[in-house]
Amino acid sequence: MEETSGAQRSAYASVSTFIDSSGTEVPVTHLEIARLIERAHRRFLDLLRVELTRLGTDDISPSQVMLLFTIGQDELSVRDLLERGHYLGSNASYNLKQLVDADYVHRSASQRDRRSARLKLTAKAQSLCEAIRGMHDNHQSGRDEQEAYELGIAFSVLRRLEMLWTGSLR
Repeated sequence: MEETSGAQRSAYASVSTFIDSSGTEVPVTHLEIARLIERAHRRFLDLLRVELTRLGTDDISPSQVMLLFTIGQDELSVRDLLERGHYLGSNASYNLKQLVDADYVHRSASQRDRRSARLKLTAKAQSLCEAIRGMHDNHQSGRDEQEAYELGIAFSVLRRLEMLWTGSLR
């Protein structure tokens, strides 16, 4: 394991706490990080809701949009979707039924196992995903290099945290 200098340790110590809304200094823990991720995810869903309103799309929820992006250009089984997106079974089943009914997802029986369903985005879903991706690409182009660099660091840290938590389950 790599050793850290005294200066590095004091720099880390200065960011190992945060000030909460009541002005209290709170240590940064895995629980606090998970709570922050959950709040950030809810804000992102709020952002998607605003984008859907701008697009005049009212037959799909932000959570369902995230399912569309998880399916992407692939053809997946329901099981693959659940594993890839870490969705809860009953909630994903409800949302998938809504997406099929609204013509965002084509669901067909698997050729190998008729009990298993295959999922694929319809043209309507692909068009919506392209419009949302375009809005985010436009937002991305307004970022400066420092913000883009910090976003990359945040992604890398969160990815390592995901791997740490996944490894702890084994």
